[in-house]
Amino acid sequence: MHGRLPCPEPRPEPVLNRCALEAAFRPALAALLVGGLAACTALAPRRADAPATARVETPVETLDLAMPALFAAVQQVPVFDDQKAFADARPLRDPADIEADFLAQRDARSFDIAPFVKANFDVPTQVATSQVKVGRTLEAHIDGLWPQLTRIDPAPRPYDSRLTLPHAYVVPGGRFREMYYWDSYFTMLGLVESGQRDGARDMVANFAALIDAYGHIPNGARSYYLSRSQPPYFSHMVELEARIEGDTVYRRYLPQLRREHAFWMQGASSLAPGQASRRVVRLDDGSVLNRYWDDRDTPRPEAWLHDVRTAASVPQRPPTEVFRELRAGAESGWDYSSRWLGDGNTLGTIRTTAFVPVDLNSLMHHLEATIALACRKAGQPDCVREFDERASQRAVAIEKHLWNADGFYADYDWHRRQINTKVTAASLYPLFVGIASPQRAKFTAVTVRTQLLQPGGLLTTTLRTGQQWDAPNAWAPLQWVAVEGLHRYGEDALAKDVATNFLGEVQRVFDDQHKLVEKYDATGEAHGGGGEYPLQDGFGWTNGVVRALLVRYPQSP
Repeated sequence: MHGRLPCPEPRPEPVLNRCALEAAFRPALAALLVGGLAACTALAPRRADAPATARVETPVETLDLAMPALFAAVQQVPVFDDQKAFADARPLRDPADIEADFLAQRDARSFDIAPFVKANFDVPTQVATSQVKVGRTLEAHIDGLWPQLTRIDPAPRPYDSRLTLPHAYVVPGGRFREMYYWDSYFTMLGLVESGQRDGARDMVANFAALIDAYGHIPNGARSYYLSRSQPPYFSHMVELEARIEGDTVYRRYLPQLRREHAFWMQGASSLAPGQASRRVVRLDDGSVLNRYWDDRDTPRPEAWLHDVRTAASVPQRPPTEVFRELRAGAESGWDYSSRWLGDGNTLGTIRTTAFVPVDLNSLMHHLEATIALACRKAGQPDCVREFDERASQRAVAIEKHLWNADGFYADYDWHRRQINTKVTAASLYPLFVGIASPQRAKFTAVTVRTQLLQPGGLLTTTLRTGQQWDAPNAWAPLQWVAVEGLHRYGEDALAKDVATNFLGEVQRVFDDQHKLVEKYDATGEAHGGGGEYPLQDGFGWTNGVVRALLVRYPQSP
């Protein structure tokens, strides 16, 4: 079992055989690797009240559950340089039969796992984009990229992990071949500015279909993402479409807005102070706020070996605990960052579920306020009163618990009952959704200018840990959140500095490499990096944010 199959962008990983795993990992984790994942927590079941009219197909069981022994073997070799490649692969016949054949053949001296995989799976390629034409502007390049990144799903195929969507959608690019949740809002900003309003409308309809089918929007349109969501931007998507089409949009998507809220708030009513359940935390004073979570506690299929190694690096922690925290970090969209690390540096100390995040709760406030607005448009006064009150109570709780007296909004560690001392770009979310007091907005702006602003845009955090959601990286969505939030509170000079600094760095990389990429180096000294995979190009949310910022801050020729 030693073969390898090429990927479009190879990144070598050391080969680990079964004996090496037994020797390197403690017995409990080694048993998990060798025996497969048959005993793992299953995906949360499909909600019984999902409308029969939903147009998203119910997926098959994920590969790590359908063929645990083969899946573990392929990922631990590893057969592919990118762990996501096999998670996305489609079995060409019944997974149970493939698993049985593997178990029957694997101990033969002549057995080679790479040809076995090639014969039994359709492995997808990365999303390709064409080279830039010399002299093309950023705007023209982005407008030309949308068709290359747009997908229309074919009819559902047997054993495919892809969640088949009813309308066209835009993918990020590179290894990200499917529609993603929070990425798509920022992509939609650019689609609108490029005159692709139908494309933006289709994206909202796809997300509504996912809510109808599964009761929530998954991390991305793959079955292995169904156990978690991502930062809840659906209400922002609805708001964006309503600006174009009018108030009927609020009434159209009110049922889905309410179902998304119910997903995030599940279990809240039964919590006592100081308790948490899934994505909800009730603090000691009775305030109800949210946290990130995942319904499974196993290695992520798309990053299986990374997660196994992380769990093995901390033998004092149960592997399932580490897996849950890694998955919750993936739901945050900040996978990974010092925000979630117990020692601020080491991934094995991750404790995502111990934090009440300022960005998530700001987005939940916007969701509640949007539901109240939609109910007002729909003539539902009881609903208006309920969600106005929910939004008001959340705003009070954010101001009380998620403010650091040193002058910035921050995450609250509900386990240790203390505010986080780390300054991050998430500090700007209360400004983004308009719930910060004017005085605190001004304090936050000062902190951002002195600690996060760099020549290439806004730093994600101030710490260099090697994780991709830390310094020196600058991410397009966080630039947009900052610019919008600062502008909302009259901090226009700082908003312009963030935008123009980031646009300058994007232009520098574009001139040098002829592409737009997933993330950038805010210092301007190198290229964005860190994390579990190489720098990706394409790139959906960068294209969207840059296209929108260029309308607001036109660049000199």
